[in-house]
Amino acid sequence: MPRLPPFLRGPCARALSCAAGLALAATAAAAPPALPVVPETWISAPMPGEELDSLAIWTAADGRPWLLATAKKGERLLLFDGDSGVRIGSSGGPGIGPGQYRRPNGVAVSGDLLFVVERDGRRVQVLRLPGFAAVGEFGAGELQLPYGIWLDTSADGAVTAYVTDSFMADFATATLPPTERLAERVKRYRVAVDADGQLQVEYLGAFGDTGEAGALRMVESLAGDPAHGQLLVADEDKRTGSTLREYSLDGRFLGRSLPTFEDDAEGVALWDCGPGAGYWIAADQTDPTHFRLFERSTLTPAGGFSGRRTALTDGGALHGAATPRFRRGVLFALHADNAVAAFDLGRVARRLQLAPACR
Repeated sequence: MPRLPPFLRGPCARALSCAAGLALAATAAAAPPALPVVPETWISAPMPGEELDSLAIWTAADGRPWLLATAKKGERLLLFDGDSGVRIGSSGGPGIGPGQYRRPNGVAVSGDLLFVVERDGRRVQVLRLPGFAAVGEFGAGELQLPYGIWLDTSADGAVTAYVTDSFMADFATATLPPTERLAERVKRYRVAVDADGQLQVEYLGAFGDTGEAGALRMVESLAGDPAHGQLLVADEDKRTGSTLREYSLDGRFLGRSLPTFEDDAEGVALWDCGPGAGYWIAADQTDPTHFRLFERSTLTPAGGFSGRRTALTDGGALHGAATPRFRRGVLFALHADNAVAAFDLGRVARRLQLAPACR
């Protein structure tokens, strides 16, 4: 039994009635423990009006990480130096042509290829870094309201792109489509560039469970772990409890969902610390952001943390390799839709006393 506070072990203080003391004690007992705080290494200068959404990382020839962010209202891509947070460029603008965007959302990188999902353009564009040269596009025949993307790159360089499609029966009221249409929540594509530099795309079909436990109602973020055959898909529908659901890479619900998040489940990423070791990190879109950790294969909750300022995180990206500044890797996270924050993964591992492989 917990030790009673002084005002309940003797006469109530003059300024505090017994009833008020009991209420205060109950509130204190119910309050969740404070999250460990991991200070941000940097937060970029704010960019109001851009409405940043998703992040991806590309390593330049000199070994420095480029951080790419989609700007939904600015309808372009913003480029940051990943070690310093300094903005170093931009690409694109509003339009429907190659290298132009209509509300860009999800973004991902495979090798030198950059994939950009356009929600209102209903397509995925592929560009080649570092010059942002347009290679091609896909998805216009299948995608209705695409949001997030994850890439599974095979040894031969072929890419399987997983794209979430959160179309609604009524977008304004977030009225869900009929249950059978939930089987179309994630679209898969096989993507390659041939010897002539032409984009070759094969649509592999859609998936999504239609049962109560595994249904994907409102989708955006997703990420996979080929080593364990796992795909975690964020379901943001708070009417049934926002969470991450575990699927196989071929689209079968595997029967597990993570504990319900307090707010939207966002920015899921895999922290790969070597064979079989590591953690999933996902952002709970609270103020401040609660970064939740889960064991890589078992999905057992493994703690969490917040930054000093980072709040309302939407997208995130994790770079597990060393950079000139981040010797143990770095987690990037959006802050309040107008800035980017960086967290040193070595500091996270020490603060949370994580597995030695991640330290």
